[in-house]
Amino acid sequence: MEFLGIVGEAADSGIAVVVLAGSIPDIGNHVFDSNKNKIGSIKRIFGPVSEPFVTVAVDDDATLKGLKGKELYVIRRTQNGKDKRRNRRD
Repeated sequence: MEFLGIVGEAADSGIAVVVLAGSIPDIGNHVFDSNKNKIGSIKRIFGPVSEPFVTVAVDDDATLKGLKGKELYVIRRTQNGKDKRRNRRD
């Protein structure tokens, strides 16, 4: 697991905004808390390049209320050959 960042805001619509501290993850990667409980997945990456923000689509609205100020972690997915583009010059 890789450190993602700390939750800055939590919206009522099931989205949490995380201040990104580690490297930029891919959209769709799963997000976990410090106890390795799945919170949701990465929905969107936005903001300035120097300090981007990440929105996390939370699976359960009950966990959303207690997320503000918590540390979140991400597990990177591997593509396993899917969605890879080949060089068109070959």
